[in-house]
Amino acid sequence: MRIRAGALAAAALLITASARAQETVPAKMSLEQALDIARRNNPTYLQAANNMDVADWDVRQAYGQLLPSASVSTGVSWQGAGNQQLVGGLTLGQLGFGSQPSYYFSSYQVGLNYNLSMSTILGASQAKAQRRATGARMRQAEATLVQQVTQAYLEVLREQEAVRLAQQQVENSQYNLRLAQGHLDVGTATPIDVGQAQVQLGRNKVSVLQAQNALATARMRLLQQLGVSVDQHVELTTTFELTEPTWTADSLYVMAVRNNPGLAAARSTKKAADVSVSSARSAYYPSLSLSAGWSGFTQQASNTNLQMAQAQAQIANEVSQCNTLNDLYSRLADPLPLMDCTQYRLTDATRQAIIDANNQFPFKFQHSPPRASLSISLPVFQGLTRQRNLEAAKAQREDDAEQLRDQELALRANVAIDLATVKTDYQSALLEESNRSLAEQQLRLARERYQLGAITFVDLVNAQTVFAQADRDRSAAIFAYHDAVAALEALVGTSLRN
Repeated sequence: MRIRAGALAAAALLITASARAQETVPAKMSLEQALDIARRNNPTYLQAANNMDVADWDVRQAYGQLLPSASVSTGVSWQGAGNQQLVGGLTLGQLGFGSQPSYYFSSYQVGLNYNLSMSTILGASQAKAQRRATGARMRQAEATLVQQVTQAYLEVLREQEAVRLAQQQVENSQYNLRLAQGHLDVGTATPIDVGQAQVQLGRNKVSVLQAQNALATARMRLLQQLGVSVDQHVELTTTFELTEPTWTADSLYVMAVRNNPGLAAARSTKKAADVSVSSARSAYYPSLSLSAGWSGFTQQASNTNLQMAQAQAQIANEVSQCNTLNDLYSRLADPLPLMDCTQYRLTDATRQAIIDANNQFPFKFQHSPPRASLSISLPVFQGLTRQRNLEAAKAQREDDAEQLRDQELALRANVAIDLATVKTDYQSALLEESNRSLAEQQLRLARERYQLGAITFVDLVNAQTVFAQADRDRSAAIFAYHDAVAALEALVGTSLRN
């Protein structure tokens, strides 16, 4: 049964995971849509989100510790037939009662317990502090998810641009090949120029294939970050503009102090450590314990032969005592009236009473008296355990405080560094844009001069190579700027793009 239940649970988990992996992304997807899908499906983020459910139940449990606990138990038992041993080594059989029948027993117990200590009182505060820390860590996981999805989204756009540039180079190579063939036809070029143009075209086609493979890989990595099946085609619609960064380090630091998820998690951890110190100190305080209970039991023999024999023996004893008294009464000088010894007999009513009294199992309980107790405990010495736990809690609080201070210092430095990187990348992108324009002009001029026969085909290829490199450098500078902005947004904990 346990194996079957485990298999069913595993099958349910597989079905849930499969349903999430089969979620279909829209054919055209913006960055916001990608982030929404990732929040629903990314396994790493969902693990952090699941911790919030446990933290909520930890708070409920802490409040539940302030309430009394109740327990109810019941049970049945059986004792086989036999000759019961009595005090002095005698048995019921030796006394003429025969062997003891088998017995059926049942019982119940109801208990109420209430324990109150300073640790219990502080438990709710500690659980809530831990829940706040868990919530902060979940927001930190969400911020990490946003950064990773944004980076993956940008990577797809980067590879799309790489494919466009590679295809553009193929078109330029095809144009150069036509120029070389035209010059060969009129006798102003050699077959070597045509061969070089064909080699250049072949290399650029290889670059297109490699760029297309890198794009497919980047797209699958993005879908992996979203937690969905990677065999889907999606078109990205969000564009990232190259805008001049006008932020200041001070304003960004203020935003980061307020919104940075890692710093918020460190603050929550520090507050939880404060409560942990108070909880550890509570071990020095007394505790109160209250308890109350009710119980009952039944006992029923499998037959009433022993009870009947005991009743017969008692009646025989009473008849014997009656006859003895009558004999004494008759010997007196003034005889007393004789007693009626026939009144002592086992009647049908007595037999039925014995049967009814034996009919107890399983619910005709004989209730025991209720019980209650109250105790107060004051710990005096526990082998320095309390002192050690208190010092450990204080040390952890100091560690958390230093970690918080370290994150605050690192945050200020990282904001300033990342802002400088963004500004540098912006200026670099502007320069690379200018370099591309100049390289494009040089390529256009080289083509015109080649048509006039003023330069060789090698010079034309060199001009095209310079333009291709300038185009790639421009694209790399633009995406380096967007990557730097994404990293800066992760620090300040909010979007900086309009």
